[in-house]
Amino acid sequence: MKSTSDFIEMKKNNEKITMLTAYDYPSARQAEAAGVDMILVGDSLGMTVLGYSSTVEVTLEDMIHHTRAVRRGAPDTYIVADMPFGTYHVSREEAVRNAIRLYQESGANAVKIEGGHLQKFIHTLVDAGVPVVGHLGLTPQSVGITGFKMQASSREEAEELLDTLETFETLGAVMTVLEAIPGDLAVKAAERVDIPLIGIGAGAGTDGQVLVYHDILKYGTGKPPKFVKQYGDFDEIGVKGIKQYVREVKELKFPDEQTTYKKKVYEDENNQ
Repeated sequence: MKSTSDFIEMKKNNEKITMLTAYDYPSARQAEAAGVDMILVGDSLGMTVLGYSSTVEVTLEDMIHHTRAVRRGAPDTYIVADMPFGTYHVSREEAVRNAIRLYQESGANAVKIEGGHLQKFIHTLVDAGVPVVGHLGLTPQSVGITGFKMQASSREEAEELLDTLETFETLGAVMTVLEAIPGDLAVKAAERVDIPLIGIGAGAGTDGQVLVYHDILKYGTGKPPKFVKQYGDFDEIGVKGIKQYVREVKELKFPDEQTTYKKKVYEDENNQ
C-alpha cells in the first residue's frame, strides 16, 4: 500500500497520481486490480448509489458502512473517506469526535473535509493523529450557496485559494483536492505547495486526477459534467444483459439443461 510519503515522492518525480471515487466492495476490487493509486469514498455516494437528492442527506453511518466495504474490496490501497455534511460544522469537540470515529471505524487512511474556513479544525485533527485531506474550489456540500459552477475565477478569489492552500500545508494536511477551478490556477497551486494536489475539473496541471467510478463507466448516472471522460458503458451492457435474461425466462430458455442439477431423487417412484 502506498503511503502519504510515497505520494509526495510521486509529486517530486512528476509521476501523476490516480484516484478513483468508489463506494462498495466490487468497485473497490476493480480499482485495486486496475492499479489505482488511491480510492476516495466520497459522500457523492448519496446520489450515486443511495438515491438521495444531494450529499446533505448522507450520514456518518453511511460513510462508515461504505468505507468498510471499500476497505474489504481494496485491502492494499490507500483510502480517503469524506466527512459528511453536518459532522464537523457544529462544534470543534463534536467534529473531532466524528472524525476520529470515521477514521477509527472505517479503515480509511485519511479523512477529507471541504472548505477553506476550517484551518483550525485541520490543526486539531492532525494533533489528534488523524490524517486530513483538504478540498478547495467547488465543494459539493456547499452547492446550495455556490452552485455547480467554476470557482476561483477572479484574481482575488484565486489568490485567496492559494493562501488557504498554503495554510492547509502548514497545518499538516497530507494532500488537497482541487475541484472546478481554472487550469492555470491549478498549475500555480501545484507549484506553490509540496503536498500533492488531486484535481477534478482542474486541468492537467495538478499532481493527480480523481473521477467517479460510476461516471467513467457510465453506470446508473445521467449526463456527466464537462470534465468527465467516459471509458465504458455499463448501462448499455447491463440493460442489454438483463433484457436477454427476461426474454429467456419468458421463452422457457432459462434455466436449461446446463444450468439445472441432474440428480433425480424421484427416478424410481413409478416402479414401486
